[in-house]
Amino acid sequence: MKKSILLSVTALIALSALTGCTRTSYAIHTNDGRTIVTDGKPQDAETGLLGYVDANGVKQQINKSDVKEISEVPKK
Repeated sequence: MKKSILLSVTALIALSALTGCTRTSYAIHTNDGRTIVTDGKPQDAETGLLGYVDANGVKQQINKSDVKEISEVPKK
């Protein structure tokens, strides 16, 4: 009995710890007025492109010259 309670409490603590480790989102503002929300920080590439994971979890790239500004989305 004690073992199952201890296992349950341990699982609950682990789940709570993982919930607190959410990734930060960023907003990429483009020169043509679009705003792209990313999951995690966009990565610079030597090819002149900016790589990011979009809100749907799909890897995307955008030309750096098309980017006006990148800002962190505040957490609520």
